[in-house]
Amino acid sequence: MALIVQKYGGSSVADTESIKRVAKRVVETEKKGNKVAVVVSAMGDTTDDLIDQALSIDSNPPEREMDMLMTAGERISMSLLAMAIHAEGSRAHSFTGQQAGFFTDARYGAAHIKAVRPDRVKNALSLGDIAIVAGFQGINAKGDATTLGRGGSDTSAVALAVALGADICEIYTDVDGIFTADPRIVPSARRIPSIDYESILEMASCGSKVLALRCVEYAQRFNMPLHVRSSFSRRPGTLVVPDGIDPRMLPNLD
Repeated sequence: MALIVQKYGGSSVADTESIKRVAKRVVETEKKGNKVAVVVSAMGDTTDDLIDQALSIDSNPPEREMDMLMTAGERISMSLLAMAIHAEGSRAHSFTGQQAGFFTDARYGAAHIKAVRPDRVKNALSLGDIAIVAGFQGINAKGDATTLGRGGSDTSAVALAVALGADICEIYTDVDGIFTADPRIVPSARRIPSIDYESILEMASCGSKVLALRCVEYAQRFNMPLHVRSSFSRRPGTLVVPDGIDPRMLPNLD
């Protein structure tokens, strides 16, 4: 039995039909005998829509209130996904970043994770439930909601995987892994089956948007294997693995 953390981005949970599709995939992973924790982003353009609404009210909104607002999108996704998993016949329990034990510094809008204490997530997994966690958010020492900035859900997923001692962190997106160029722009781009941390860090620092830079740095620091793959297909993705680990021995590769 493997412990797997899966992260689904905004395009993967863009609407209710997409959420139902994700629920089926999560339940399939569980039924293979795995324990599964899921980190979700906000649905589609929800975050941008919330920002637009805020700016239409106040051109210079308080940072604290913006973070309170920004955490709403992931809360919608997590609860709807838990319902969709329930409809598929499995048990799921959703958690906000605070409930999942994400503690950050005091910076609003671009907070850094200081500690993850996922006691409630661990308890849900021990009971045989699927744990759904809102990405991109945490809580500071004042007890205020904070957000991690763009790409924060990727970082949330890796941090949760490390805190849980997961076997792998799967990052689901709208492309089939990491390519030599953006396949939506360059049709001849080739998928990279396996890559090391240093190479993907260099790609991220040069503007590649497949994985957030902080996410890869966190994974490298704790030797957490990553699997970047599409939630829209069953094709192989890209494995980002530490030295000395045989990619073929990682779980849930099919």
